[in-house]
Amino acid sequence: MTALDVLWLALALALGFGFGALLVRSRHRREVVARTLVPHRTREVINAMQSGAVIVRRDRRSAFANSRAAALSVARLDGALHPAIADLAEEAWRREEPVEQELEIKRGVLSTPTLIHARVTPLGDELALAVVNDNTELRAAEQTRREFATNVSHELKTPVGALSLLAETIEEGADDPETVRHFAKRMRKESRRLSKLIQEIIEISRLQGGEGVRDHEPVRLDEVATEAIDGAGLAAEQRGIELIADLRAHPTVMGDHDLLVMAVRNLVDNAISYSDPGAKVTVTVGDHDGVASVAVIDRGIGIDPADQERIFERFFRTDPARSRQTGGTGLGLSIVKHIAQRHGGAVELWSQRGVGSTFTLRFESQEEGTGEQ
Repeated sequence: MTALDVLWLALALALGFGFGALLVRSRHRREVVARTLVPHRTREVINAMQSGAVIVRRDRRSAFANSRAAALSVARLDGALHPAIADLAEEAWRREEPVEQELEIKRGVLSTPTLIHARVTPLGDELALAVVNDNTELRAAEQTRREFATNVSHELKTPVGALSLLAETIEEGADDPETVRHFAKRMRKESRRLSKLIQEIIEISRLQGGEGVRDHEPVRLDEVATEAIDGAGLAAEQRGIELIADLRAHPTVMGDHDLLVMAVRNLVDNAISYSDPGAKVTVTVGDHDGVASVAVIDRGIGIDPADQERIFERFFRTDPARSRQTGGTGLGLSIVKHIAQRHGGAVELWSQRGVGSTFTLRFESQEEGTGEQ
């Protein structure tokens, strides 16, 4: 055998061993893939789940993911898997038990952070099931409740502390009738403020708890506006404010009469409180293109642009000193916003410092009005 023959023989043997190894690896890969295929019926079950669900493979890819998981950006339909889910799966395999964790996932082109609760359960050595849910709104609601409790505690301390101090002052000056009368009057004022605060806390808690509109019935907005104006008449008279009713339309909306009166009354009271003596507050009712509206217009101090974004937050006050003087709780506009939302409507604000403000409630009209705003 010549040297050339030996060379060809060695080359043939090398190629044979190489092809053999490739065949073994290919067979092993096919066996692994076969073990990680997800049956059609299982896919149907996963697709029916409200939660996001992913079948995770040992190679850190997805064997199958439902559309909810894709929407939450934890897996793609092409098999790509979020690294955090793959890490949890590896931890589950290592422990041989389910593991769960809350993750922050960046979603979309704006990389909006989303809080995801993920639970990964190992399904043998090659697969794991990851179930994910969006906890963003839940965590935001918990934070809102904590802030609300903190704010309520803070707000209640002021009138309660004032009442305690006034009671001590009256006790010390019991022999002076004039002192007693003076501070008793202030006690009544603080008591009214405390009572109003508690009532509004109860009301906003009920609205946020989903109990906003209990009785849907046809309600005429012009009658709502008239009742709100009548209720605010005494406060306006005391401050020398002229209330003007511009009831140019008579639209009907579906909702709760008392809640709608409360919303308009809060806007009117707010306009009176932030207007100078002798000013005018106008309430207009309109109906245009199927949208019924109530607008409360004042020529008061106006609201700074920076404050307009926060004006509907609970306990937010543009002028805390003036609120204390007028008995404001900082909840009135927040209640207005929630009442509007419970009726499928909205409240809008236009304001300019030194010119005045216009708050407008808008709802779907149930019938044609007699004019336009």
